[in-house]
Amino acid sequence: MGYGVEPQWVPDEADIAEAQVTSFALFAEKRTGLSLPDYQALWRWSIEDLAGFWGAVWDYFDVGERSDEVLGSREMPGAQWFPGTTLNYVDQIVRQVRDDRPAILSVDETGEITEISWAALIATAAAFADTLRELGVGPGDRVAGYLPNIPEAVIAFLGTASIGAIWSACGQDYSAQAALDRLGQLEPKVLVTADGYRFGGKAHDKTADIEALRAGLPSLAATVLVSRLGGSVPDARAWQHVEPGDDDVDIDTTAVDFAHPLWVLYSSGTTGKPKGIVHGHGGVLLEHLKAVALQSDIGPDDTFFWYTSPSWMMWNFQIAGLLVGATIVCYDGSPAAPTPDALWRLAARTGATVLGTSPGYVLASAKAGAVPRTDHDLSALRLVGITGSSLPPSSSLWLRDNVGADVPVASISGGTDVVSAFIGGVRTVPVWPGELSAPYLGVALDAWDERGNPVREEVGELVITAPMPSMPVSFWNDPDGSRYREAYFEMFPGVWRHGDWITITERGSIVVHGRSDSTLNRQGIRMGSADIYQAVERIPEIAEALVIGAEQPDGGYWMPLFVVLAGDAELNDELRSRINATIRAEVSPRHVPDEIIAAPGIPHTRTGKKLEVPIKKLFQGAEVSTVVAPTAVDAPELLEWYAARKPQ
Repeated sequence: MGYGVEPQWVPDEADIAEAQVTSFALFAEKRTGLSLPDYQALWRWSIEDLAGFWGAVWDYFDVGERSDEVLGSREMPGAQWFPGTTLNYVDQIVRQVRDDRPAILSVDETGEITEISWAALIATAAAFADTLRELGVGPGDRVAGYLPNIPEAVIAFLGTASIGAIWSACGQDYSAQAALDRLGQLEPKVLVTADGYRFGGKAHDKTADIEALRAGLPSLAATVLVSRLGGSVPDARAWQHVEPGDDDVDIDTTAVDFAHPLWVLYSSGTTGKPKGIVHGHGGVLLEHLKAVALQSDIGPDDTFFWYTSPSWMMWNFQIAGLLVGATIVCYDGSPAAPTPDALWRLAARTGATVLGTSPGYVLASAKAGAVPRTDHDLSALRLVGITGSSLPPSSSLWLRDNVGADVPVASISGGTDVVSAFIGGVRTVPVWPGELSAPYLGVALDAWDERGNPVREEVGELVITAPMPSMPVSFWNDPDGSRYREAYFEMFPGVWRHGDWITITERGSIVVHGRSDSTLNRQGIRMGSADIYQAVERIPEIAEALVIGAEQPDGGYWMPLFVVLAGDAELNDELRSRINATIRAEVSPRHVPDEIIAAPGIPHTRTGKKLEVPIKKLFQGAEVSTVVAPTAVDAPELLEWYAARKPQ
């Protein structure tokens, strides 16, 4: 199968020789006596000898002392990694401290860049840790962040983690209630927040939301406030009182067990209150070292800029750049302000070597006629990362033609569940348009049919058949683990079912078709929604689309396509015909929609995923109040509009 006839990018001899993954393969060969001549051989070893692989990752990155035992029990859920080993995530960052380049570049919509040195990063994190200790915060206590993507968020996380306390954050695009639905579960002792943020040229005062959030958190002992807009919050400590007088300060870290909670992230909340997903210090550290250094080839000479928010796991993932001595970029504005190509401009200004964005932004850049390689100096850029949804082949080729043929595209797919990726790019493997290059090392990925049989060159369920260190330690408030097991292990006991449809191609690449629980099934032919979006959203008149396949009580099947029109476009018969022809030619004649309906907008989760399953449930007769929590939706007012379109 495979979408791309020709690769978008092919590694040359220098890419292969200089890649960190090649260095690691040689390291592994020396340890094991095995021959690991290419990435596929290395990947096979990494999943067949889990203990050997993850032990090699630990030692290759010189994480520190560890127990001899790597994997006590490999049962899922409940695998025991590095039993008896203690560590602290922050120690690996301290090892990277240097004075020849900054740790963080902080950027706003004006393009102004502020540098934070490594010394200042560590000294301020140490000062924040001391503040937490003064407030009675210790190992296992929770510190909550309600912040934009600013350096203070990174620093507060590091200070929290250093003492063994647990970090959890939401971006300030969340309402007070949405933040409370998440952070309130944790009963945090300290709230770190900002009085507001700027986005799209506008200031957003969040002081009223902060007061509402604090009112719902009776466990708080203190609030620490970062001033961004000059506002105030009663009884809050000012961030500048946390800052040290001297940058020449070491941080005193607390050694914790390998599985000791590092942070709590959240599910989308589309099926009830968001589930708190707990990850441990050791699992995150090893997974992120592998993912950032071996898969993305990021090292101490890189500037790592992923457009993200503290509400999204990519914020946590970007911090991992610090684990390998890279500079990271914190940007809290719009990617399209003041002009649609703003993110490319900022990449040029910061000298980003690795830029992460979304398929939606790439498509918007293409529709705006942007030509980043000629409009901006992107000479430093050597990798574009993509996540959030599937990248269409046409967008991959647009990046080749308009960003650079020598800049590979690393499209990744994984999730908050493992705070990393299962599939993505690697510097030694070609990039094929519309495909993800390979499974990540240590990820025992497969595609299974509904009976649990592996399939190739056809659509199957994405499963992980062996444990990963960054799988959740637990869900918050799930003492017997029942919600955890239900989330991933109900369909195939002992095997992680992620809920995505994928195809593993004959060349070992992977095509991601979208969520399996929102699969389009026409006349027995299954199709992922991503395939429809890739075709339809390239049409200039279409800004965004949503397709739903809903089984009806009478045995029928209704598959409408909702489109948000761009500019002054009109959904007339000619446009409908063109949409149907595009789907028929580029996707499948069997998946031409029953209706095409102009919509005022597409509702998403707070992390940008289209609400396919809740809308499907509406069309199958459910009430709005039962399908999704309004605080989990970016535009909850749209739900009633969709509910009114359910079949009668």
